[in-house]
Amino acid sequence: MSPHSNAEEETMRDDPLFLVMATAMLVVVVILLFGIGSFAKGGEFNKKYANKAMRWRIIAQFVAVVLIVLFVLIRRGG
Repeated sequence: MSPHSNAEEETMRDDPLFLVMATAMLVVVVILLFGIGSFAKGGEFNKKYANKAMRWRIIAQFVAVVLIVLFVLIRRGG
């Protein structure tokens, strides 16, 4: 591991855009786990929430991907 990696990691942890991006990714994981849980539970609960959970996940993934691309472009100077 190079000496620069620790400095870069500390900078990333303090970067508000990185924190927003990481939060968006965690939201995707939570929604995905909710969807898997509702599928596993099955029955009426799954019928009621499966499509909603899928839509929420797709929207959250879109937001997360946009934030990741934005983060990379800004940090790369492009």
